[in-house]
Formats: sequence, structure tokens, C-alpha cells
Amino acid sequence: MLLFITRLLLWIPIFIFHPTFIKGKKNMPKGKAILSCNHYSNWDIALFHLFYIPKMKILAKKELFKNKLFGAMLKSYGGIAIDRDSNDVTAIKNCMKILKNEEKLFIFPEGTRLKNEADILGEIKSGMALIAIKTKTPIVPIWIKRKPKIFRKSVYTIGKPFELSEFYGLKLDEETLEKANQVVREKMLELREESLNKKNKKRK
Repeated sequence: MLLFITRLLLWIPIFIFHPTFIKGKKNMPKGKAILSCNHYSNWDIALFHLFYIPKMKILAKKELFKNKLFGAMLKSYGGIAIDRDSNDVTAIKNCMKILKNEEKLFIFPEGTRLKNEADILGEIKSGMALIAIKTKTPIVPIWIKRKPKIFRKSVYTIGKPFELSEFYGLKLDEETLEKANQVVREKMLELREESLNKKNKKRK
């Protein structure tokens, strides 16, 4: 109920201040999926959640849950707290449970925001790859064109899903997970290039 009321009250005013457009919706698979998105701002997930998929779980740093109001909203939106400074086994198990229930899980694979808008993509952390491989879940890359700002259009491009199937059944040691992270990174950067190429074609 809180989710429905919030979306109803906030949709129009937020769209005025943060006009948001989602491209590539046809690429979103039915059933379970890990949504892997680059990260500029705390607005990133809020805008995507409000304007596209309300029924998904969100993996977020535990610090965001300290504020009682914001923490309560995150929990109502399916937020899962994770301790970025340790091997948070509980959070990982919760993520796996969500995917086994055929739900969608939103993750920022970099684990933190990029401070400089000119930066393209930070280091990919191993947690997402581990979860995707263990649960044999497709990953859907999502690319945010630039940092959300007041009265500036925000564009999210959804890419085609892929799986880390070449790693299924392997021992998931540090070296294997690093190779999996590299696949994720390449797929996300490919999506970025595709979105830029489409934009350039339209200009021509």
C-alpha cells in the first residue's frame, strides 16, 4: 500500500523535476533476473523504480537504512541491506532466495557511486557474479546516460540479458570470479556504446 501511494503522489512532480525515460523495455525477461546498473546518484534506483519496475528487490548499502523514514521506505520497496566492508553472507543468501522465487533483483555491481560524471565505469565487485552463477540467473545490463540533475532528462537503456553460463559448475575462486566480473564489465560497456551509436544515428 505504501508503495502504491508513494508512486501515485510522486510520479507527476518527480517527472517534472527529473524527466525520466526508459529505453529497451522489450529486453526485460519474464521471471527472475539480476538488473546490473552503473551508478551516479542515490536518485538512480529511485527514478528507475518509480518509472518502470515497482516489483523488484533492491540491494543497498546498510548505511541507507539508518535513517528511519528512508530505511522504512527502502524496506517497503524490497530493500536488502548489505555490509560492503565485510563478506555479508546473510545478504547474499537473501539475494539467492529472491532469485529462487523467480523475482527480480536490482544491483549496482560497482558497489558505490562514481563521484565524477566523466568517469565511465568503476571496478566491478564479485558479489553479483557469484550470485548470478550460483542461481543460474540471467543478468540484464542497464546503462544510465549521465548523473540525474534537476530539469535534465534522465535516460536508462536496458540491454539484452546474458548469462555467465561458462562459469556454471566451476570452482568460484578469486581468479574465476574476476573473469566473470570482466564479462559483466564488457557487456555493460557494449551497452553504453550501443546507446551512443543509436544517438549519433538519430542526429545524422
